[in-house]
Amino acid sequence: MTDSNKDIVIIIGKLVLISVIASALLAVTFVPTNEQLKKNYAEARTSTLAEIMPSAAEFEAVYGDTVINDEGDKEILYYRAKDSSGNLVGYAFFRKQVGAQGMIEVAGGVDSSFNAITGIGIMAHTETPGLGSKIADDPFKSQFTDVKVADLSLSKSGGAIDSITGATISSQAVIDALNEQVGDIKMAEA
Repeated sequence: MTDSNKDIVIIIGKLVLISVIASALLAVTFVPTNEQLKKNYAEARTSTLAEIMPSAAEFEAVYGDTVINDEGDKEILYYRAKDSSGNLVGYAFFRKQVGAQGMIEVAGGVDSSFNAITGIGIMAHTETPGLGSKIADDPFKSQFTDVKVADLSLSKSGGAIDSITGATISSQAVIDALNEQVGDIKMAEA
């Protein structure tokens, strides 16, 4: 074997060794990191429920029939929000809706008579930075607090919600998610 061939074999060997070590490190850190991400996501959902339904002391999950993981957990359709005496004060939910750039996960709450939205949160989105991403900012989200369900549409359509300039699709997606989920809950609770 010539010196140049020997150098190539040594370089390839080093690259393979580095790749094996990097793969092993990724494998070792994936499981605890993935578990922490799941824990953080669950905590974010819990705190968001409290923000969108501040009068609730507890949230009772309403399950569907769909199994969502290998552990046999069922899909949560929505939550019944109850005060400290156990009285129903409203319903809280998470809903995914297609926006302008991808999926938007909206958290929302509605009072027990389905008359007014109690608040919203944006859990995740991939909307355009500086435009559609403003759906997660307080000036947009605050418009939804105590808005009548009957007025839950964009102001250009006669509703109570001002769309974000240049991001009408994202704004409408949030409204659609709320209207559709409130309708679904109303039918389920009837």
